[in-house]
Amino acid sequence: MLKFEVRPRQTRWYTALSLLALLVAPGQSSAQRARSEPVAADPLAQGLAAITPSLIEAPLRLLADDLMEGRAPGTRGGDLAARYLASQFAGLGLKPGAPDGSFYQWVSLAGLTTEASVVVGAQRRTLVLEPGTEIVAWPQRADSLATLDAEIVFAGYGITAPEWDWDDYKGAAQTGRIVMVLPNEPGAGDSTVFRGNALTAYGLWTHKLEQAARMGAAGVLLVHTPQAEPLPWAAIRSSWSGERVLPDRPPTQSLRFAAWITADAARRIVEATGKDYGLLLQRARLRDFRPLDVGARAAVDLRSRVRRFRSPNVIARLDGADSLGRADVVLLTAHYDHLGMGPSQGTDSIYNGAVDNASGLAVMLAAATALSRAGSAPRRSVVFAATTASEAGGLGATTYLGQPPAPLDRTVAVVNLDRANVWGPTRDVVALGGELSTLGDWVTAAARAETLQVASDPFPHLGDFYQSDQAAFARAGIPAVWLRSGIQYPEKGAGWGAEQWRAYLEQRYHRPSDHVHQDFDYRGLVQLARVLSRLAWSLAQGTDFPTWLPGAEFRPAGQRLRPAR
Repeated sequence: MLKFEVRPRQTRWYTALSLLALLVAPGQSSAQRARSEPVAADPLAQGLAAITPSLIEAPLRLLADDLMEGRAPGTRGGDLAARYLASQFAGLGLKPGAPDGSFYQWVSLAGLTTEASVVVGAQRRTLVLEPGTEIVAWPQRADSLATLDAEIVFAGYGITAPEWDWDDYKGAAQTGRIVMVLPNEPGAGDSTVFRGNALTAYGLWTHKLEQAARMGAAGVLLVHTPQAEPLPWAAIRSSWSGERVLPDRPPTQSLRFAAWITADAARRIVEATGKDYGLLLQRARLRDFRPLDVGARAAVDLRSRVRRFRSPNVIARLDGADSLGRADVVLLTAHYDHLGMGPSQGTDSIYNGAVDNASGLAVMLAAATALSRAGSAPRRSVVFAATTASEAGGLGATTYLGQPPAPLDRTVAVVNLDRANVWGPTRDVVALGGELSTLGDWVTAAARAETLQVASDPFPHLGDFYQSDQAAFARAGIPAVWLRSGIQYPEKGAGWGAEQWRAYLEQRYHRPSDHVHQDFDYRGLVQLARVLSRLAWSLAQGTDFPTWLPGAEFRPAGQRLRPAR
């Protein structure tokens, strides 16, 4: 049983949650009762019929309600969300799916709330970088104090990618230094470098931090260039300000700190040393680029309040009907955490995360309803995992992989839900990563059954496939997709869908304004839940395992995971 610490003033919140869970439960009948009803020709038909806009709207509204206080890990709101999700799984007749036999797989975390001071000395000038306005800095270790004084080195894009014949470091160690790196990749706008405008994992800030650590650097300054980084500075500031969540473990080879700085701040630093900032940017796009000592030093002082806590992945299981196939698992994932309560924007300080990711959770719960109400169980098992600490870099997914409830080599595929469509029905769905494995064929068949097309990624420059939980499973060798709606809205004009997503990223993503809006249209979420249900059912009914296609970067890991398949 889950044993959260309940303080006296919290009692009414847990009581309210219990009452709300009864009101918005996705299915009041158990899976066993549903299966005693007459079985249609299509065993999934009666389950699909249960997926309605109201079935999806109810949990989405609750998870994005102010009651949940933004669902940050290790907070009252995050604990409430975990309890609510477990109650929904139990109400559907699903079995606990965590390794210890409960619904909860615990993740040990540390939360750091940091006050940062960064002062740069360049020749005879002193530049004080204004927190929040010019820089957002955070520790990379769970220490209360991080101080250093180190020289700044410009390392181009901070990428080492042998398969693309690209190495910004040229093997030069950066021990104890602070490296300044550009966002994205040198291939942006140039189809002959990397994948052109289609971002790969090398363009993500996570790779840049990891590679800098491998080179021995003490810190990283990520330059926020609006032309290259899709998120506006306001979203960067809200995402990395407030409490920063890290794994609670002894430090290994890691950076002392990292920070985002504005392009204007980077320019001021470089030009204060007499160098040409624009020329540095041009040099960084050349294969023969080498790290350059900027001629400046940074004094960094980070003082943090540290709290250590646990937050659970919430995991449930629908057992397969076949005694042999039951050991195989189709895994559906959606993260339930968000940013909690943070800096006020206007009069609102609760980061509700309605689209990110109450929407994905609501779709997963709808699919759980459909599968549990099917006329019979599929031959393989289906596992539903609501992960924690995804916003902190997929820490919940990493814990799942380190302590898997089912053997990873028996995990058929992973389908992740994140930031689902709240703007109405579309003609298409998108399976990010579907082009990398034969799992894409399953998605196509499921979409066709719902008279939908499968479209390619409409925003390849974002590199979204590498930025949610499915990426961790792909790196482990398991074929995985991020399933979401497309941008073709038959009831709207051309370009309307792309504009909705652009406006969301620029105005609501990781901000308090990502709350439930009156114009939400839940019919698109119904479409996605039906496709997800069909996809999970077909994978669970089958005997084959999807495989990575030749040339896919995850194929070697897949061959190591399942060498005989």
